[in-house]
Amino acid sequence: MVTGASAGVGRAVALRLAREGAKVALIARDKPALSQLKAEIEGKGGEALAIAADVSDAAKVVAAADEIELTLGPIELWINNAMATVFSPVEEISPKEFRRVTEVTYLGSVHGTMAALRHMKPRNRGTILQIGSALAYRGIPLQAAYCGAKHALRGFSESLRTELIHDHSDIRVTIVELPAVDTPQFDWARTHTGREPRPMAPVFQPEIVAENVIRAARDPAREYWLGFSTLFSIIGNMFAPGLLDRGIICTR
Repeated sequence: MVTGASAGVGRAVALRLAREGAKVALIARDKPALSQLKAEIEGKGGEALAIAADVSDAAKVVAAADEIELTLGPIELWINNAMATVFSPVEEISPKEFRRVTEVTYLGSVHGTMAALRHMKPRNRGTILQIGSALAYRGIPLQAAYCGAKHALRGFSESLRTELIHDHSDIRVTIVELPAVDTPQFDWARTHTGREPRPMAPVFQPEIVAENVIRAARDPAREYWLGFSTLFSIIGNMFAPGLLDRGIICTR
């Protein structure tokens, strides 16, 4: 199960899962893009279910999980990837924009996690994989809404992990913190800067990220940091946050 599957990292992950022989469920708002992806997967001999839904709507995410279980079988892997952002100084972001980014990037992952747990807990198995970001550790300028949402997702996932450990559960929770990735977000996202946003090098292709996401799904350790820039952002922020405040690198 992959949310935000219509483009970028989500699309690449879905295609890679299908290539590995998995039955893949796809959730995103863009129905035509989902239909195209479903047809591409099935054209290569795979099996896919496309569900057009907004992950900010908890009821629709729960309904999607139920449909997946009925159509494809037990959900073994749920990947929360859907995101939204706005490139802007804080004072120029409207409350509505802050709310939308939070509802998709953070609450969308919470809704997906809760829907997955509803089916996984009775079976006491499954993996929930959160697509995070180096920005969950290191905030950067012009991305306050997104950075806040990714910080929140990390805190939520850590709390959930402790509860599952307490319950002696076999359900695994893992986070893959991404570097800068060449995705359509830089073309689609709203911006108040007067300039076209772009990721700062080094920039990774979604297919490379997808390969590592699949590795994390096979061996769901606590957390994965992809790329040197992610490592530099996280470790650097631990030792010299003030320095990074003044000479920040831009990640995903």
